[in-house]
Amino acid sequence: MGISRLGFIAGLIWFMAMDWQGLSMAQSNVHHYNFVLQNAQFTRLCETKTMLTVNGSFPGPTIHARRGDTIYVNVHNEGDYGVTIHWHGVKQPRNPWSDGPENITQCPIQPGKNFTYEIILSDEEGTLWWHAHSDWTRATVHGAIVISPARGTTYPFPAPYAEQTIIIGSWFKGDVKAVIDEALATGGGPNISNSLTINGQPGDLYPCSKENTYRLKVNSGRTYLLRVINAVMNEEQFFGIAGHSLTVVGQDAAYIKPITTNYIMITPGQTMDILVTANQPRSYYYIASQSFADGAGIAFDETTTTAIFQYNGNYRRPSAIPLPVLPVFNDTAAAENYTSRVRGLASRDHPVNVPQTINRHLYITIALNFLPCTEATCTGPNRLAASMNNVSFAAKPIDILQAYYRSINGVFDADFPREPQKYFNFTGNMTSINVATARGTKVTMLNYGEAVEIVFQGTNLLAEMNHPIHLHGFSFYLVGHGKGNFNNKTDPKSYNLIDPPEINTVALPRSGWAAIRFVANNPGVWFIHCHLEKHTSWGMDTVLIVRNGRTRAQSMRRPPATLPSCS
Repeated sequence: MGISRLGFIAGLIWFMAMDWQGLSMAQSNVHHYNFVLQNAQFTRLCETKTMLTVNGSFPGPTIHARRGDTIYVNVHNEGDYGVTIHWHGVKQPRNPWSDGPENITQCPIQPGKNFTYEIILSDEEGTLWWHAHSDWTRATVHGAIVISPARGTTYPFPAPYAEQTIIIGSWFKGDVKAVIDEALATGGGPNISNSLTINGQPGDLYPCSKENTYRLKVNSGRTYLLRVINAVMNEEQFFGIAGHSLTVVGQDAAYIKPITTNYIMITPGQTMDILVTANQPRSYYYIASQSFADGAGIAFDETTTTAIFQYNGNYRRPSAIPLPVLPVFNDTAAAENYTSRVRGLASRDHPVNVPQTINRHLYITIALNFLPCTEATCTGPNRLAASMNNVSFAAKPIDILQAYYRSINGVFDADFPREPQKYFNFTGNMTSINVATARGTKVTMLNYGEAVEIVFQGTNLLAEMNHPIHLHGFSFYLVGHGKGNFNNKTDPKSYNLIDPPEINTVALPRSGWAAIRFVANNPGVWFIHCHLEKHTSWGMDTVLIVRNGRTRAQSMRRPPATLPSCS
C-alpha cells in the first residue's frame, strides 16, 4: 500500500472520528466533505459509457453551508489522470491556494493522491457551484454549492416552501477528454455534445430517456426556490417552465431586484435563484432548456432538454405535456431584453458599493484567431486559437501562483497589454484583417486596493459570437454594456453606478462590449477566462495578480504543506 493511499485512509479516519457520515457535517460554521474522483458507468441515449465522477454520482454532491462558513473538502483521486477542483464564485479571501484552476493556482491532484481544499465563504449568499478545472473534465465532475443566509437572518423575500437545484449540463456519448484531445491534435473545432441535460438526464425528447426524466414534484399553491446552474460546456441557454412565471431574485450568489419573466438567458458559469409558484391546474408541465447561439456559422447543440414540473394530487395524467415557449436559438433581442433588466438589490442589508473613481483601466479585446499547426496530426496549416488583447494564453508546467509566491523566473511575464496592441473596427467587416495571434503567458499586476475597470470588447475576428467571461477571486459590478465598439468618451456616461448587478460571470454580447468594476482587495493569483470551454482550451484567458497590501490581513496566506507537486 502506497504512502498516498495511507494518507487518504488517515484522512478518512480523521473524518470518521468526528462522526462524519458522508454528507455535510457542521460544527458551528465549519463543514467537512469527502470527494472521491472515481470512474463510474452511466447509460444515456441508449449507450453506456465509463466516465469520471465524484463519489460515483452525476451531477456530483451538493455542498450546503451558510454565509460566512468555512468548508473543507478532501479530494482523493482514484481516476486515470490529474484533476483540480474550482469553487466557482467563491472569492476565497487571501486564499488563492484553494481556488483550483490547473496550472494557474495549483498543479493537478494526480491519481492515487489527495488534497484538502479550504473553501472560505465571505459575503456570498445564494447559489454557486463547483467543477473540475482541468481540460474538459468539468462536463462530468460538477455540483452545486448552496449558501443559505447566516443564522439569525433570512432571505430578502418571503421564504419559499421548499427549494430545488436545477443543473443544466452537456452529455457526450464518447469520452469528453478524448473530444478536446482530438480537437487540439487536429487543430479543428471539437465535436458538439449529443444532448443537453437537466440534473443529469436528457429528458423526454431524446431516445431511451423518458423513463428517467427528472421530475420536480410540487404542491398546488406553494412557492419554490429553484437554484439554476448553467454547467453546459459551450452554449448559453434559454430556460423556462410551461405555463408558469419565473421571478428571478438572485444571480451568482448575490440578490437582485426581482424580475418577473417567462424565460431567462443564462450563460455557462452563471447561477440564478428563481421563485416559481405552483398556481396552475394540477397537471404535468415541461421545464425546458435550449441553446442561445446567435453567431453565424457556429456549430452548437440544437437539442432541447426537459424535466417535468409535476403537481402532486389525484388527477388524470395529460396525454400531452406542454412545453414552454422559449425564444428561438438566435433571438438576440430576447437575450438582451432579459439581461438588460438585471439590477442589484441595493438595499440596506445588501448594499451596492460601486467604485466611483478608477485607478486602473484595462481595455481587453476578445477574439478567435489562428495559430500555425505544424504537428503531424494537423489537418491543415492553421489551428483554431483564441486570445485576449491578441495574446493566446499558454499555461506552463508549474502553476503561476507558486512561481509568483516563490519568485521562480521564466514562468510568466508581467506585461499583459492594458489595451489592444492594434486598433481597428473590432465589430466591422473582418475580411481584410490578419487573424493570426501569438502564444504567451502574460499577466497583469494590480496593487492592493486599486479600483479597477475592465472593458471587454467583442470582435468579429473569424466569427461573431457571445462570450461568458468569468473572473476568479472576485465578484464585480456590471456597470455597462452595449453594441458595437466601446467609446471611452460617450459610453461611460450611460453607466449604471447606482444599482448594477454584482456577478462573477458576464455575458459579453455578440459584436459588443461590457464594462465591469471592482476593488482589487483580494491578494493572490486569479484566473480570468471565457467560460465556453473550447475557447478556454484555445487560449481566451489571462491572469490578474493582486499584490499584498501593507498588513497581514491584506496579504496572501501561506501555502498549505500538502499542495500537489508539479514534478
